[in-house]
Amino acid sequence: QVQLVESGGGLVQAGGSLRLSCAASGRTLSRYAMGWFRQAPGKEREFVSAIRWSDGYRYYADSVKGRFTISRDHAKNTVYLQMNSLKPEDTAVYYCAAGDGTVVAGRYDYWGPGTQVTVSS
Repeated sequence: QVQLVESGGGLVQAGGSLRLSCAASGRTLSRYAMGWFRQAPGKEREFVSAIRWSDGYRYYADSVKGRFTISRDHAKNTVYLQMNSLKPEDTAVYYCAAGDGTVVAGRYDYWGPGTQVTVSS
């Protein structure tokens, strides 16, 4: 069993930055990759970024490449998503998930409750 809790969301102006955190717990964390997804009102949940616990390999959706950075801290069992140069279209609920590291939400087994990110223009 894996438990995930996100934090760090909020309201920011366009061009600003936020850092999301995902605190993870569970005995089998190393088996999973950690992903960030987001869901805007009326839209499907979409992949943002993912990182493997084992070797730190990471990748991003094209829409956030160059602006967002995913990282992990083994000692704290925490995954971060540093979001820079935020745009109004980044507004969504952001979810942390543990799964196989693909871009498909259905391949993730565990999800946090989500944190709201709102970017004003």
